[in-house]
Amino acid sequence: MKKSKIIIALLLFVSISQFTFAQGTTDSSKLKFGFKGGVNFSNLYTEDVDSNNVLTGFNAGIFAKLPITELFAIQPELLYTTKGAKLTYNNSFVNGTSKFKLNYIELPVLLVVNLTNNFNIHAGPYVSYLVDGKATNDSQGTLFDTENNLSNEDYNKFDTGLSVGVGFDSDKIGFGVRYNYGLQKVGKERNFAGTNYTFPDGKNSVINLYLSYSIL
Repeated sequence: MKKSKIIIALLLFVSISQFTFAQGTTDSSKLKFGFKGGVNFSNLYTEDVDSNNVLTGFNAGIFAKLPITELFAIQPELLYTTKGAKLTYNNSFVNGTSKFKLNYIELPVLLVVNLTNNFNIHAGPYVSYLVDGKATNDSQGTLFDTENNLSNEDYNKFDTGLSVGVGFDSDKIGFGVRYNYGLQKVGKERNFAGTNYTFPDGKNSVINLYLSYSIL
């Protein structure tokens, strides 16, 4: 991801968090249930990862924060989240953009550490189920513009990974930044002419910014 995007996101996050903290504190051991959503910046991580591959999407769903002590809590979530990657190409023959979009139902289970009444860090595993996908190719000046639905049979239906992030919570409103790293390649292994290969040969990599609202 481009450094400028990360810097802007972090500055915005810190500015809002300082404002929230100044409004007062909240009971970090309180049971919470509510809704959350935000924006995703996703990529398919490979050895040749490129910031130009970042695809913008969204996440939305529900969460529960189950206190264990004032310091620790367990936070399960159920989300609809978009992942994938974008590739921009420009050469002597053709130029355009290809997008590889994947849509998942995702279940993270996070351990939340309340460092203060408002500030927390959280981490834990997630498992995702692939709902559908779409590959698009937008080429300028050619006949190769396409939009195809992906066959789920050609891709791993389940993705597992790790999530880590920081968050700020007031009594009702919360927000944060989280990074999700996939541990499993998106594509299945295939065989062509006696040669095994995997396509797409990459793992999901997503930074998301989220906003939550607690109804409890």
